[in-house]
Amino acid sequence: MEETKNNTIYHTDLQYIFNNLEQSEKEKFKDSSILITGCAGFLGYYFMSFLSEYSDQLGIRKIIGMDNFKLGKPEWITDLSKLNPKIELYTLDITQFSLLDTENINDVDFIIHMASIASPPYYRKYPLETVDANVLGLRALLDFYKNKDIKGFLFFSSSEVYGDPFPEYIPTSEDYRGNVAVIGPRACYDEAKRFGETLCYLYAEKFHMPISIVRPFNNYGPGMRLNDKRVVADFTKAIFENKKLIMYSDGKPTRTFCYVTDAIIGYLKALLYEPFDYFNIGIDKPEISIKELAEIYRKIGSAIYDFNQSIEFREPEEQGYLTHNPLRRCPDISKARKLLNYSPSISIVEGVRRSLIFLKEGGEIH
Repeated sequence: MEETKNNTIYHTDLQYIFNNLEQSEKEKFKDSSILITGCAGFLGYYFMSFLSEYSDQLGIRKIIGMDNFKLGKPEWITDLSKLNPKIELYTLDITQFSLLDTENINDVDFIIHMASIASPPYYRKYPLETVDANVLGLRALLDFYKNKDIKGFLFFSSSEVYGDPFPEYIPTSEDYRGNVAVIGPRACYDEAKRFGETLCYLYAEKFHMPISIVRPFNNYGPGMRLNDKRVVADFTKAIFENKKLIMYSDGKPTRTFCYVTDAIIGYLKALLYEPFDYFNIGIDKPEISIKELAEIYRKIGSAIYDFNQSIEFREPEEQGYLTHNPLRRCPDISKARKLLNYSPSISIVEGVRRSLIFLKEGGEIH
């Protein structure tokens, strides 16, 4: 965390998030306590960092982070808790919620439930744990808070609930029902998220809980582990180590890529929104191919790191790596624009540039 203190990207990113929240939204955090499950992951890095950095200005009383640290306990989260006495950390698998001394989270106002493995190679390695976090863990939280006077409950679903949309449903809006395989190597994640959404809907209906669901579309940026094994992490790692940019597909699948700060703004706006609703959070353009993404990394990597390696295609070593992999992924975010005043603006070129400068300036490496 010491290096991050002087990291220009880190501080300007947190300032960008703060500046893009409306004053009425900021005021909702006053005297609040916030619980974040899955706090040690990629998005947790920016959630925890932002809420800590601006805890005094927002009037936040307490920030509670919970994680099983299955993929490791990063130094930044320990350092952050030492720097800010408002932060409390608990090592807990959310599926073992009954083992937690719930007195510690009894007075929470906002809950952000992110506890789940999100990288395909890892959730294929831990499929049952992935299901349990999104179903059993979620249900335990919903049961605990269903009769309490909370102000917001945010469930992290996924754009994977749409499966591989038919071309006429791209850009994909929230009312698309999905084209999802219930059996296959991705099903543990996709179907767990879909059922998690149903649970949220039922608890909002029955217990009038202030629940919002977000469906992230390809977030990237500082804080993502270099060994995360998603394509942006692979490319970032290659640039950092000056190794070849390897694609494990033909490079034709297309995605839109949303820089982490734009994503966090959307998630915070959704957390503060009432009543129950569900939102695509991402950026709607440009939709580019993985090969085009590799070219962007190569060009910017060359300018920042003197990167001089080639782009290559290789057959994936993992069986089922591309099974049910969506050909296109592009969100319709008009609903979030209208109801949340959500307006992402950081381009993929600028986002990649910021990510690489962050590392160049000694940002956190996991």
